[in-house]
Formats: sequence, C-alpha cells, structure tokens
Amino acid sequence: MEKNNSIEELKKALVDTLGEEYKHLKPEIQKDIDDFIQKSEAKLIRWTTYVADAVLTASELKWLLKSQQSILTLKALQAAGLSRIRLNNIKKRILETTLTVLISTTLK
Repeated sequence: MEKNNSIEELKKALVDTLGEEYKHLKPEIQKDIDDFIQKSEAKLIRWTTYVADAVLTASELKWLLKSQQSILTLKALQAAGLSRIRLNNIKKRILETTLTVLISTTLK
C-alpha cells in the first residue's frame, strides 16, 4: 500500500460518501474522519500490506476493521446532536467504505 495515495484516497472516499448524505455536517464528518485515520493509519497500512502479500484475506481484513469500531468515536458528529442510531450507521458506512477502498488499492 502506497502510504500517501491510499490514505488520501481513503479520506476522500469517506468524506465523499458521507458528505453527500450529511452535507450540513461536512466539517464535523471531516474532523471525525481525520481523527479515525490518524489513530488507525499505521494499522491500515500494515494490514493492507499483509493482504497484498497474501498473509491476510479480505475477510480477515474486514474482521480487523470491525475491531477498529471502538476507535470511531465520532465526537464532532455526536456534539452536533446526531442520535446513536445514526452514529452507528455512519460508523458502519465508514468501515464498509474503508474495506472497499483498502481492498481496491491493495489489489491494483
């Protein structure tokens, strides 16, 4: 995984995916995504390298990404007043998008 391009592509995909549905909360989404990427970047790079080297499968990567859900605190969105149900839906979309982007950039 090429660090700069893949991480930047992931950030863009996450902001684009969530920004469409939550246009009025785009600054908060950006802040929470940046926080998630900052906390997870080293792991994401390591895991996708393992996928590229066939040490991990895509399903194992998915499981590892689910383990990152606790890191996804979405504090800015929570402060903006979103309900827990909406926050959980956003977390799920972030993890799904992350998996899709990481797999696609790894298997290029």
